[in-house]
Amino acid sequence: MTRRITEKGYLILLSLAEQPRHGYGIVGAVLELSDGATKLGAGTLYGLLDRMGEAGLVEASGEEVVDGRLRRYYRLTDQGSAALVMETARLRALTHRAKAVLGAHLAFARS
Repeated sequence: MTRRITEKGYLILLSLAEQPRHGYGIVGAVLELSDGATKLGAGTLYGLLDRMGEAGLVEASGEEVVDGRLRRYYRLTDQGSAALVMETARLRALTHRAKAVLGAHLAFARS
C-alpha cells in the first residue's frame, strides 16, 4: 500500500501487531495506545477495517460466539506488518526532522 496511513489506521494496525483482536478489543487497545486521545466508534472502526482488508493489510482470523454475540477477530497480514514498519519509520524520520527544525524550542515545550 503506497497510500499514507491515517493516525487511526496506524493505531489499528499497531493494536493488531501483538495479537489478533475482535472489534471491541481493537477499540480498547487503540484507546490505550493513544493515551485516551483516540476513541473509535463502530462505524469508523469497521469502515477502516474494511478498507484495510481490501488493501490487504488485515484479514479476518476467526469468529466465536460470546454471550450470544458473534465476535470476529482480525489480524495483520504480512503486507500489513510491512506497512506498519514503513509507517513507523516514516514517523520516526519526521520526528527527527521536527527536532532538528525546532531545536531549542523543544526544551520550552517540555516544561
